[in-house]
Amino acid sequence: MILGLVGKTLEKKLQTAFSPVSLEVIDESSQHQGHAGARPDGESHFRVKIVAAAFQGKSRVEQHRMINHVLAAELKERVHALAIEAAAPKP
Repeated sequence: MILGLVGKTLEKKLQTAFSPVSLEVIDESSQHQGHAGARPDGESHFRVKIVAAAFQGKSRVEQHRMINHVLAAELKERVHALAIEAAAPKP
């Protein structure tokens, strides 16, 4: 699926903040149509899969907080749900 403006913004912010080894931003909004927080124009529910050295030695909670901090504006204004799969690169 091709990302819209919100998805591209998430992707750019995460790329800039973490310089990840791998990054995938997936718009899952179509799976949530009619649910609470779903927007008629989409781009409300996302999944992020990210592997970055910045997560080395961090707990899952710390990793999620780091990501949520970077995406705070989008989470406050536009994004209703964000599923996160974060990890440090394997040695």
